[in-house]
Amino acid sequence: MRELFFSLLFLAAACSVFGQQNTLSKASDSDPAAKALLQKVRTKYEAYKSVEADFSLTIKIPEQAEEVQKGKLVQQGNQYRLDFTAQSIFFDGVTLWLYLKSLNEVQITDADFEAEGMLSPKDLLTIYEKDDYVYALTSRIQEGGRNLQQIEFKPLQKDFEYNKLRVSVDINTNEVIKIEAFGKDASRYTLKIDKITSNKVFPTSYFKFEPKNYPGVYVEDLR
Repeated sequence: MRELFFSLLFLAAACSVFGQQNTLSKASDSDPAAKALLQKVRTKYEAYKSVEADFSLTIKIPEQAEEVQKGKLVQQGNQYRLDFTAQSIFFDGVTLWLYLKSLNEVQITDADFEAEGMLSPKDLLTIYEKDDYVYALTSRIQEGGRNLQQIEFKPLQKDFEYNKLRVSVDINTNEVIKIEAFGKDASRYTLKIDKITSNKVFPTSYFKFEPKNYPGVYVEDLR
């Protein structure tokens, strides 16, 4: 689940620009207007000292009941904490703790996102600068009283588990409102940002897992 989430910050209309595989086949083919909007988003978020985001993740998998999870992400500098229904991730800039709530178990690693093929929340702001995707503006829609511009990303690697990603940006605030991932197995993951609070101050301890606060926790140190 953590790999899914980090892959989403960072999809299936037949008339999408990504149906034109012959014309959009490399990162340099990306839409300049889409890049300009993403740069505005990045500039806004990087100006914050901290960001707290409440979100909902809707998971639709063929022949399975729809699942909705609520969660919260707090990012402060290179530290972050991610809380889901079933698990929490703590990162203090050096060490990563993955806490599995149902098992009362925590796994500790020296975080190496590049080696694991993962992205931190902060890395998602620069995903459009990498050569892994081609992207373009698509539809402009109204949803929940907001004017949203959709940007669709097509992965250039054939072994990527998603056909495409769709990011919806509020054009009035330059905030990401929704991220959708469309799987090759017809699954669909929708991450919706319900609330964003900026520039709160969090103590360093908020981003560390303290075993004493979880009686009986099993600790697996993988460092």
